[in-house]
Amino acid sequence: MGLTKSKGNMYPWVTHTWNPIKGCGYACPYCYVKSMKERYGYDNTVRLDEKELSTNLGKDRTIFVGSMGDMWGPWVSTAWIKAVMNHCLKFPLNHYVFQTKNPSRYQSVIFRYLHHLKEKVILGTTIETDQYPNSFESNAPSIESRYNWMTRFPAWIQKFVTIEPIMDFRVKTLIDMMRNIRPNFVAIGADSKGHGLIEPPREKVEKLIDALGEEGIEIRQKKNLDRLKK
Repeated sequence: MGLTKSKGNMYPWVTHTWNPIKGCGYACPYCYVKSMKERYGYDNTVRLDEKELSTNLGKDRTIFVGSMGDMWGPWVSTAWIKAVMNHCLKFPLNHYVFQTKNPSRYQSVIFRYLHHLKEKVILGTTIETDQYPNSFESNAPSIESRYNWMTRFPAWIQKFVTIEPIMDFRVKTLIDMMRNIRPNFVAIGADSKGHGLIEPPREKVEKLIDALGEEGIEIRQKKNLDRLKK
C-alpha cells in the first residue's frame, strides 16, 4: 500500500496515510476497516508489514500513521512500534499524526522519540461519548482510561481528541473532560455509515461546540456532523 494520499472522509488536514502495522482487536461496531474487509476483502490480520519500512515518506507532509487500525493496541509488539518510529525519524521534515484508544502505550513507548521529532508529532485519542460502555460494546479500553492518560501528558506535547462518531453524552461531563485534557483541537464528526448508534440531539451538539469555543479549544467539525445539526 505504501504512502497514500488522504481522501474521502479522512481528516482534511492530513495529507497522507501510512499503515505499516495492520489490524485491530477492538471490534468497535462502527469500524470502517471492518466494512473494508467485508466489502473488498481487506486483510485485517494483525502484523507488521515489513516492506512498508522501506517507504519513502518524503517531506512537508502530514502523515496519519496507522489509519487502518490501532498500532498502539495491546496486541502490538513494542518492537514493531519502535521499528515504525525509527523509520519516521529518517524523515524529520514531516508531521506525524497518531491516534489510539489505548493512550497508555504513548507513555511507555513514544516519549523517547519526541525529543527528536518534538513539534512534528501530535498524539490523539477517540472519545465518542462519556457514557461508554453503556452506549455500545467494544473491546477497547474504557473512556475513563483514555481520558485519564490524556490528562497526564505534559503541556508541551501536542494532542487532540476525536469525538467521532459522536454518541449521546452528558454535556457538562464531556466539556469538563475536554477542559482537563486541554487538547490543541477537538475533531467532531457523526456516524456516516448508518450503524444505528445512539446519537445526541442537535441542541447538545451545539452546546458542546459553543462551550469548547468559550474554552479557547479549536474545533474541527467534519462535514458529516451537519446531519445532526439540522
